[in-house]
Amino acid sequence: MLIWINGAFGAGKTQTSFELARRLPCSHVADPELVGFAIHKMLPESARGDFQDRPQWRAAVVDTLADAAAAHEGPVVVPMTLVDTRYFDEIMTGLTGRGVDVRHYTLVASPDTLRRRLRTRSGYWLGRLSGRDETWAMQQIDRCVGALSAERFAEHVDTDSRTVHEVVEDIADRAGLSPRGARLSPIRYQLRRAAVGVRHIRL
Repeated sequence: MLIWINGAFGAGKTQTSFELARRLPCSHVADPELVGFAIHKMLPESARGDFQDRPQWRAAVVDTLADAAAAHEGPVVVPMTLVDTRYFDEIMTGLTGRGVDVRHYTLVASPDTLRRRLRTRSGYWLGRLSGRDETWAMQQIDRCVGALSAERFAEHVDTDSRTVHEVVEDIADRAGLSPRGARLSPIRYQLRRAAVGVRHIRL
């Protein structure tokens, strides 16, 4: 099974994915963004745009995630914002065509909530120190919220007034899975959240 966690930047995809993986036995987090970074590193800076626009990124994501799902006994959890309907259809059709059981969930939050969450990220404040008033992610909020509200991107999972623990348990229930790990204490959860956040700073 492959569990794709979609959502606008700031919706909580990364934290939800890693907490879901922690609580599901034999699970694995596979981040398609890493494929995009690899493509960018091979290109001159002048040629680096949105890596999702590159056919080789979409093809590599399908091939690699299909391989991961085939090689792994437990769920493969994928945190990735995917807004363009053409790319969404291409990747989802490609995965299901390879026999992958894909469960897609879009985390939903209001623009105000997304802005508030993004301002708590280390990357946001590092960006401010470098002279940028807003991060790129902040600028994408309206576009993402509008696009991802469409029925094509269901199932929608509300996160506005819910903790990550509640969202994780909701997704697991929808996917027919039973989390076995217990919720972390508030202190342990904040330490883990900070560690995950630092590893995923995007400037």
